[in-house]
Amino acid sequence: MKQLLLILPLFLFSCKEQEKPTEDPQTIEGPAIKGQQTLATYADRMVRAKLGIQANEKFELKIYRAQLDADGIEDAIVTVNRLDFAMKEAMASPNPAKRAELGFMGNYNYFFFFDGKLDMLSPPIAVPSSPLLPLQVSFEQISSPNYKDILIDFRIRNASYKDFYTVSNHTPRRIFQFKNFDGLGTPITEAYHFEYGAGSYGPQKNIFVMEAKLEALPNGADQNTFIPQLKPLEKIKYTFFYLESEAKYATKDTK
Repeated sequence: MKQLLLILPLFLFSCKEQEKPTEDPQTIEGPAIKGQQTLATYADRMVRAKLGIQANEKFELKIYRAQLDADGIEDAIVTVNRLDFAMKEAMASPNPAKRAELGFMGNYNYFFFFDGKLDMLSPPIAVPSSPLLPLQVSFEQISSPNYKDILIDFRIRNASYKDFYTVSNHTPRRIFQFKNFDGLGTPITEAYHFEYGAGSYGPQKNIFVMEAKLEALPNGADQNTFIPQLKPLEKIKYTFFYLESEAKYATKDTK
Protein backbone atom coordinates (compact mmCIF):
# COMPACT_ATOMS: atom_id res chain seq x y z
CA MET A 1 0.00 0.00 0.00
CA LYS A 2 1.39 3.40 -0.94
CA GLN A 3 2.28 5.64 1.95
CA LEU A 4 2.98 9.33 1.97
CA LEU A 5 6.51 10.12 3.11
CA LEU A 6 7.49 13.58 4.28
CA ILE A 7 11.07 14.74 4.03
CA LEU A 8 12.24 15.35 7.59
CA PRO A 9 15.41 17.19 8.67
CA LEU A 10 18.50 14.97 8.56
CA PHE A 11 20.56 14.24 11.63
CA LEU A 12 23.26 16.55 10.41
CA PHE A 13 26.09 15.05 12.43
CA SER A 14 25.67 11.59 10.91
CA CYS A 15 28.09 10.83 8.09
CA LYS A 16 26.44 8.32 6.32
CA GLU A 17 27.94 18.03 -7.59
CA GLN A 18 29.08 20.73 -6.04
CA GLU A 19 27.01 23.36 -7.90
CA LYS A 20 28.43 26.72 -8.77
CA PRO A 21 26.18 29.69 -7.94
CA THR A 22 23.94 30.72 -10.79
CA GLU A 23 24.84 34.28 -9.87
CA ASP A 24 28.37 35.29 -9.01
CA PRO A 25 28.89 36.50 -5.44
CA GLN A 26 29.19 40.27 -5.15
CA THR A 27 31.10 41.34 -2.08
CA ILE A 28 32.11 44.92 -2.86
CA GLU A 29 29.89 46.66 -5.37
CA GLY A 30 26.16 47.11 -5.06
CA PRO A 31 23.45 49.71 -4.57
CA ALA A 32 23.68 51.92 -1.51
CA ILE A 33 21.52 50.88 1.43
CA LYS A 34 21.05 52.21 4.94
CA GLY A 35 21.99 55.67 3.77
CA GLN A 36 25.39 55.67 2.07
CA GLN A 37 26.51 52.15 2.98
CA THR A 38 26.91 49.41 0.38
CA LEU A 39 25.34 46.05 1.17
CA ALA A 40 28.83 44.61 1.72
CA THR A 41 29.67 47.26 4.34
CA TYR A 42 26.31 46.92 6.08
CA ALA A 43 26.47 43.11 6.04
CA ASP A 44 29.99 43.04 7.45
CA ARG A 45 29.01 45.29 10.35
CA MET A 46 25.79 43.41 11.13
CA VAL A 47 27.35 39.95 10.80
CA ARG A 48 30.08 40.86 13.27
CA ALA A 49 27.49 42.14 15.72
CA LYS A 50 25.00 39.27 15.36
CA LEU A 51 27.65 36.53 15.63
CA GLY A 52 29.86 38.25 18.18
CA ILE A 53 32.88 38.17 15.87
CA GLN A 54 35.96 39.80 17.35
CA ALA A 55 37.96 42.35 15.37
CA ASN A 56 40.95 40.02 14.98
CA GLU A 57 38.97 37.00 13.70
CA LYS A 58 39.41 36.04 10.07
CA PHE A 59 36.19 34.98 8.37
CA GLU A 60 34.79 34.74 4.85
CA LEU A 61 31.69 36.68 3.80
CA LYS A 62 30.02 36.35 0.39
CA ILE A 63 26.92 37.97 -1.07
CA TYR A 64 24.64 36.36 -3.65
CA ARG A 65 21.93 38.55 -5.21
CA ALA A 66 18.53 37.53 -6.61
CA GLN A 67 14.85 38.41 -6.33
CA LEU A 68 13.65 35.97 -3.67
CA ASP A 69 10.03 36.96 -3.07
CA ALA A 70 7.09 38.47 -4.93
CA ASP A 71 7.73 42.16 -4.16
CA GLY A 72 9.77 42.73 -7.33
CA ILE A 73 12.81 44.03 -5.44
CA GLU A 74 16.26 42.41 -5.47
CA ASP A 75 17.23 40.58 -2.29
CA ALA A 76 20.42 38.80 -1.27
CA ILE A 77 21.85 35.87 0.64
CA VAL A 78 24.91 36.55 2.78
CA THR A 79 27.05 33.54 3.72
CA VAL A 80 29.61 33.46 6.51
CA ASN A 81 32.35 30.88 7.06
CA ARG A 82 34.21 30.89 10.41
CA LEU A 83 36.97 28.35 9.80
CA ASP A 84 39.52 30.36 11.76
CA PHE A 85 37.24 30.39 14.81
CA ALA A 86 36.49 26.64 14.42
CA MET A 87 40.19 25.74 14.37
CA LYS A 88 40.93 27.88 17.42
CA GLU A 89 38.06 26.23 19.32
CA ALA A 90 39.37 22.82 18.29
CA MET A 91 42.89 23.64 19.53
CA ALA A 92 41.43 24.63 22.89
CA SER A 93 39.36 21.43 23.17
CA PRO A 94 40.46 18.27 25.05
CA ASN A 95 40.94 16.35 21.78
CA PRO A 96 41.97 18.60 18.87
CA ALA A 97 42.94 15.64 16.67
CA LYS A 98 39.46 14.16 16.89
CA ARG A 99 37.88 17.49 16.04
CA ALA A 100 40.11 17.72 12.98
CA GLU A 101 39.28 14.13 11.95
CA LEU A 102 35.57 15.03 12.04
CA GLY A 103 36.16 18.06 9.83
CA PHE A 104 35.68 20.56 12.71
CA MET A 105 31.92 19.91 12.54
CA GLY A 106 29.73 22.49 14.24
CA ASN A 107 27.91 25.79 13.80
CA TYR A 108 30.57 27.63 11.82
CA ASN A 109 28.71 28.14 8.54
CA TYR A 110 25.83 30.65 8.53
CA PHE A 111 23.64 32.47 6.10
CA PHE A 112 21.53 35.62 6.38
CA PHE A 113 18.66 36.82 4.23
CA PHE A 114 18.80 40.44 3.16
CA ASP A 115 15.29 41.70 2.39
CA GLY A 116 15.57 44.34 -0.31
CA LYS A 117 12.17 45.86 0.44
CA LEU A 118 12.66 46.07 4.20
CA ASP A 119 16.33 47.03 3.76
CA MET A 120 17.15 44.66 6.59
CA LEU A 121 19.30 41.63 7.37
CA SER A 122 17.70 38.60 9.03
CA PRO A 123 19.01 36.87 12.16
CA PRO A 124 21.72 34.28 11.41
CA ILE A 125 20.65 30.84 10.22
CA ALA A 126 23.22 28.22 11.24
CA VAL A 127 23.94 25.30 8.93
CA PRO A 128 25.70 22.61 11.00
CA SER A 129 28.46 21.41 8.69
CA SER A 130 32.20 21.34 8.14
CA PRO A 131 33.75 24.82 7.92
CA LEU A 132 36.55 23.37 5.81
CA LEU A 133 34.26 24.16 2.89
CA PRO A 134 32.00 27.25 2.92
CA LEU A 135 28.34 27.15 1.95
CA GLN A 136 27.58 27.25 -1.77
CA VAL A 137 24.48 29.17 -2.88
CA SER A 138 22.49 28.91 -6.09
CA PHE A 139 18.96 29.91 -7.11
CA GLU A 140 16.09 28.17 -8.93
CA GLN A 141 12.54 29.15 -9.83
CA ILE A 142 10.68 26.38 -8.02
CA SER A 143 7.91 27.93 -5.90
CA SER A 144 6.97 30.56 -8.48
CA PRO A 145 7.96 31.73 -11.98
CA ASN A 146 8.12 35.27 -10.59
CA TYR A 147 11.00 34.84 -8.13
CA LYS A 148 13.67 32.36 -7.12
CA ASP A 149 14.18 29.96 -4.26
CA ILE A 150 17.45 29.45 -2.39
CA LEU A 151 19.56 26.30 -2.72
CA ILE A 152 22.39 25.85 -0.22
CA ASP A 153 25.02 23.12 -0.50
CA PHE A 154 27.03 22.11 2.56
CA ARG A 155 29.53 19.43 3.47
CA ILE A 156 29.58 16.83 6.26
CA ARG A 157 32.87 14.93 5.98
CA ASN A 158 32.67 12.78 2.82
CA ALA A 159 29.04 13.65 2.07
CA SER A 160 27.35 16.73 0.60
CA TYR A 161 23.76 17.90 1.09
CA LYS A 162 21.47 20.44 -0.50
CA ASP A 163 18.87 22.50 1.39
CA PHE A 164 16.00 24.20 -0.46
CA TYR A 165 14.52 27.38 1.05
CA THR A 166 11.68 29.61 -0.03
CA VAL A 167 11.09 33.07 1.43
CA SER A 168 7.76 33.42 3.23
CA ASN A 169 6.76 36.48 5.26
CA HIS A 170 10.28 37.91 4.86
CA THR A 171 11.85 34.74 6.29
CA PRO A 172 13.63 31.83 4.57
CA ARG A 173 11.77 28.57 5.22
CA ARG A 174 13.28 25.18 4.43
CA ILE A 175 11.02 23.07 2.22
CA PHE A 176 13.31 20.24 1.11
CA GLN A 177 16.66 18.58 1.76
CA PHE A 178 18.53 15.82 -0.05
CA LYS A 179 22.02 14.47 -0.63
CA ASN A 180 24.28 15.59 -3.44
CA PHE A 181 26.55 12.63 -2.74
CA ASP A 182 27.69 10.27 0.00
CA GLY A 183 30.42 7.73 0.59
CA LEU A 184 33.23 9.62 -1.17
CA GLY A 185 36.40 7.53 -0.87
CA THR A 186 34.55 4.35 0.13
CA PRO A 187 33.45 1.29 -1.90
CA ILE A 188 29.77 2.21 -1.56
CA THR A 189 28.81 5.60 -2.99
CA GLU A 190 25.70 7.43 -4.11
CA ALA A 191 25.24 10.66 -6.03
CA TYR A 192 22.35 12.71 -7.38
CA HIS A 193 21.47 15.76 -9.39
CA PHE A 194 18.15 17.62 -9.56
CA GLU A 195 15.68 18.58 -12.24
CA TYR A 196 12.34 20.37 -12.00
CA GLY A 197 8.99 20.02 -13.75
CA ALA A 198 5.34 21.03 -13.60
CA GLY A 199 3.84 20.66 -10.14
CA SER A 200 1.47 17.79 -9.43
CA TYR A 201 -0.79 19.72 -7.05
CA GLY A 202 -0.06 23.41 -7.44
CA PRO A 203 2.27 26.05 -8.87
CA GLN A 204 5.29 24.70 -6.99
CA LYS A 205 7.39 22.57 -9.33
CA ASN A 206 8.02 18.90 -8.73
CA ILE A 207 11.61 18.03 -7.80
CA PHE A 208 13.10 15.07 -9.63
CA VAL A 209 16.04 13.43 -7.86
CA MET A 210 18.16 12.01 -10.67
CA GLU A 211 20.96 9.50 -10.27
CA ALA A 212 24.55 10.49 -10.95
CA LYS A 213 27.98 8.89 -10.96
CA LEU A 214 30.45 10.09 -8.35
CA GLU A 215 34.06 10.79 -9.29
CA ALA A 216 36.53 8.58 -7.42
CA LEU A 217 38.65 10.12 -4.69
CA PRO A 218 42.19 10.61 -6.05
CA ASN A 219 45.09 9.03 -4.18
CA GLY A 220 46.21 11.29 -1.37
CA ALA A 221 43.17 13.56 -1.55
CA ASP A 222 41.31 14.48 1.63
CA GLN A 223 37.80 13.02 1.62
CA ASN A 224 36.64 15.86 3.89
CA THR A 225 37.53 18.60 1.40
CA PHE A 226 37.85 17.12 -2.10
CA ILE A 227 35.10 18.41 -4.40
CA PRO A 228 34.22 15.60 -6.81
CA GLN A 229 32.65 15.90 -10.22
CA LEU A 230 29.20 14.35 -10.71
CA LYS A 231 28.26 12.75 -14.01
CA PRO A 232 24.48 13.10 -14.45
CA LEU A 233 22.54 9.99 -15.39
CA GLU A 234 19.11 10.31 -16.95
CA LYS A 235 17.46 8.06 -14.42
CA ILE A 236 14.85 9.33 -11.98
CA LYS A 237 15.38 7.99 -8.46
CA TYR A 238 12.56 9.87 -6.72
CA THR A 239 9.84 12.39 -7.58
CA PHE A 240 8.89 14.88 -4.87
CA PHE A 241 5.85 17.15 -4.93
CA TYR A 242 4.95 20.11 -2.76
CA LEU A 243 2.35 19.27 -0.10
CA GLU A 244 0.51 22.48 0.79
CA SER A 245 -0.92 21.12 4.05
CA GLU A 246 2.59 20.40 5.36
CA ALA A 247 4.35 23.30 3.62
CA LYS A 248 7.14 21.01 2.45
CA TYR A 249 7.96 18.41 -0.18
CA ALA A 250 6.83 14.79 0.02
CA THR A 251 6.87 11.65 -2.08
CA LYS A 252 4.93 8.41 -2.31
CA ASP A 253 6.43 5.16 -1.14
CA THR A 254 6.19 2.75 -4.06
CA LYS A 255 7.23 -0.33 -2.10
